[in-house]
Amino acid sequence: MNYSKKDRFLLMINKYFLIIATLIILLPLLYVLLASFLEPNVLLSKGISFNPDDWSVQGYVKILQNEAIIRGFFYSILYSVGFALVTVIVSILAAYPLSVEGFRGTKVIMIFFLITMFFSGGLIPTYLVIKDLGMLNSIWAIILPGAISVWNIILARTYFKAIPKELQEAAKIDGASDLLIFFKIILPLSKPIIFVLALYAFVGQWNSYFDAMIYLEDAKLHPLQLVLRSILIQNEVQPGMIGNQLAMAELKKMSEMIKYSSIILSSLPLIIMYPFFQKYFEKGVMVGSIK
Repeated sequence: MNYSKKDRFLLMINKYFLIIATLIILLPLLYVLLASFLEPNVLLSKGISFNPDDWSVQGYVKILQNEAIIRGFFYSILYSVGFALVTVIVSILAAYPLSVEGFRGTKVIMIFFLITMFFSGGLIPTYLVIKDLGMLNSIWAIILPGAISVWNIILARTYFKAIPKELQEAAKIDGASDLLIFFKIILPLSKPIIFVLALYAFVGQWNSYFDAMIYLEDAKLHPLQLVLRSILIQNEVQPGMIGNQLAMAELKKMSEMIKYSSIILSSLPLIIMYPFFQKYFEKGVMVGSIK
């Protein structure tokens, strides 16, 4: 394809801009990855070193030897998968009827949904509701309250509206019921938006720790993010320890050793997931936005 000088200049600018943006994103990630394998004393004194003698896996050993971290990892997976599953089911079941032409009360229902996007009951009323429902200190306190997202419902509704109506009309002519159309036609065509909603929900819940800190009193039910937060706080150097230089140095070393390793460990599931979800993510977002 023949480009004009102006187009070639813009393409060159765009290429270098993307290279710089990629480096800005990748360099901190590479730093954290390399720092997680370095001896803390080397990292503090010399910075990043490529000498194999300066490398160590003690940070990962310390983390994996901690039963609370392994248990937190399991509960994070449980909470994230459960939250994503409930979010997808609720969003799809709420969005599809609202996308059907002729469905009575659509505008009124959407107004009620939109109001909840701008007005919230607040933390204390939400806590009291969860307490009255008997969900405190249980996995349901993490999975159920935030599972309904109006934004996800709107996104799914927009996607359903983009599906050609001729498919549903042809199925009705053949005698298919609404349920059969939904399960046999709509859902198979909705894989992109389903994976997008699942990815949004999983990532959001995986990175969350505030709800668990509020609603879970039992430390054995804490997710990974809250466990790692507790460990890092416990290993911080306190001002009152300045008199004991040796203890302060050891704690600082331990804190540095755990900090970078915990970042890599907590990011690993998301890094593994994204390549498998990427094609659905791109298609789902674009189709939902074109409408």
